[in-house]
Amino acid sequence: MSTPRSLPPLNALRAFEATARLGSVTAAAEELSVTHGAVSRQIRALEAHFATTLFDRAGRGLVLTRHGRRLHAGVGDAFTALSESCHGLAAEIEGAPFTLACPGSLLARWLIPRLDRLQRALPELRLNVFASEGGLDPGRDDVSASLAFISPPWPAGMRVIELAEETIGAVATPTITAPLEGRPPAALFDATLLDTTSRPQAWPQWAAAMGLDDEQLARARREGQSFEHLYYLLEAALAGLGMAIAPRLVIAGELASGRLIAPWGFVDTGARLCLQMPRESAERGGEQLAQWLREELATS
Repeated sequence: MSTPRSLPPLNALRAFEATARLGSVTAAAEELSVTHGAVSRQIRALEAHFATTLFDRAGRGLVLTRHGRRLHAGVGDAFTALSESCHGLAAEIEGAPFTLACPGSLLARWLIPRLDRLQRALPELRLNVFASEGGLDPGRDDVSASLAFISPPWPAGMRVIELAEETIGAVATPTITAPLEGRPPAALFDATLLDTTSRPQAWPQWAAAMGLDDEQLARARREGQSFEHLYYLLEAALAGLGMAIAPRLVIAGELASGRLIAPWGFVDTGARLCLQMPRESAERGGEQLAQWLREELATS
């Protein structure tokens, strides 16, 4: 018998784990691309190593004994961790894409127009982007980082890099804002209010900063028009349907061109545009992406 601290052969443990998980020597042999006899021999060798029975027969299948269950509890987790480590290393060596999640409106109106510059500046990053609302779910392993407006406290276990403050303001086309020029913020209620269900707190935040009446605002919102997403809200504002509430960064292009006007300016919401990522993503190009974003935001 082996000494108590010695480990059995890896192939024997692989055969045992597959058989225990699948409940069949035949199924384990198919998964491992070996013969039925090879799996049986490995299991017998493992039972000899521990001097105990690991399986009992149950009809045409196999069930774990008490000792078998104890061994499988650790071996299964170990092989899962080993597989994840090997796949992760292979992906890193092969240069897996850096996948960036970003809210749809920010992606369409700010990031996409700059993607060509980003890819020229960081060609080794192999960046993939997709629209996704909110922050990064730490449980996801298919997303390298998330670019989003979030408020503290920051999520635990994540690398969070603050890039810019979020400011929001009431905006509309020049045709709508011209009669409001020079008037106090309460003149807002002379216009139709456009709202979005994805950011219900935006109008109250801005109105509170301007000292507007809560009940008057609530009535104006009920009488106005609501849209599901910020993207549709901004399209409605650009079409001249009313006064929208929007983050300055998302509409920077429209403000610069004069297509939208913010007659009373913008207020800080307390949220910040952040790049969130696991530590390994920061090492794999996240820090370089954050630096590029800082430089680009400085010119926005």
